Amino acid sequence: MIKKLTMMAAAAAVFAAGCGKPSDGDGATEGGGAKPKHKIAYVTNGIDPFWDLCAAGVKQAENELGGVECEIHFPPKGLADQKSILETLLTKGIKGIAVSPIDADGQTKFLNEVASETVLITHDADAPKSNRQVYVGTDNYKAGRALGQLVKEAIPDGGEVMIFVGRLEQLNARQRRQGVIDELLDRPHQVLGQVKFDEVAKVFKGDKYTVLDTRTDNFVMDTAKSNAEDAITKHKDLACMVGLFAYNPPRCLAAIREAGKLGQIKVCGFDEDDDLLQAIKDGHAQGTISQQPWKYGYNSVKVLKAILDGDTSVIPANKFIDVGFKVVTSKNIEAFWSEKRKMAALGAKKD
Repeated sequence: MIKKLTMMAAAAAVFAAGCGKPSDGDGATEGGGAKPKHKIAYVTNGIDPFWDLCAAGVKQAENELGGVECEIHFPPKGLADQKSILETLLTKGIKGIAVSPIDADGQTKFLNEVASETVLITHDADAPKSNRQVYVGTDNYKAGRALGQLVKEAIPDGGEVMIFVGRLEQLNARQRRQGVIDELLDRPHQVLGQVKFDEVAKVFKGDKYTVLDTRTDNFVMDTAKSNAEDAITKHKDLACMVGLFAYNPPRCLAAIREAGKLGQIKVCGFDEDDDLLQAIKDGHAQGTISQQPWKYGYNSVKVLKAILDGDTSVIPANKFIDVGFKVVTSKNIEAFWSEKRKMAALGAKKD
């Protein structure tokens, strides 16, 4: 049993946004005797516009599916805050939780404790060794290879490449990185769940492409930009910057712009930050891989509701619900950006 926090500690640790009406307890009913709504919590691994898009999907599912009352929580300072949030949710009697683990291996024991008290699923990033019931996300290794293909399109004659990411403790980050490296070195495809990861502090040299390094920033925005600046200074022949988290490509673009090398150093990335989308439209970035994050939120609520309703048929044999990804380039930027704006507006809407 997880040790419960005091109300004061919980209030200090949790930064949350709620969806729907305030909870009246497990016995609350809607409109004179109707079934009580399932209480569901959606927990991210930080604060970022990416998660606002996920929140839009949560709200969309809550409105369309009915029968659920959702909370959305954004840990402001990483692992410790996420743990406090999960502990607090259990004290409140939340029946279902979707969480994006920050450190899959390090959190497994704790996640198992959470899973013993509520219906637990993972989204965005998985913890496959835990007792979570299902993972809602993307095949990040496959998506990483698609990102590697974008790099090949950006610099078809080959060249030096640098990878930038927030942290590599997250399984999805390691999978993306490995996908990029394997694609650029023309290695055979690996199977998700059996991916073997290359060491970090190593240069990978193929026939045409050289991956110089992988720089982490631990979600510190100034560090993300300074990493890019340092790479430009140290590597005069740097041909392409690859950003694995939403905020990385915009910081790379800012560093490139200030160095007067816009267009000379190509940029490829993940997610759908507006600065990156504008750069794709303007021809300053090759493209991005979008996980369509609103699908994470929507499908997490849909799956939790089904399980709580007693329908476990929604859990596939491999315990992985793949929402897919979209490759965004100048060819489809307008249609994609229009969809993103629609979901961003829903995510920003106050209840």
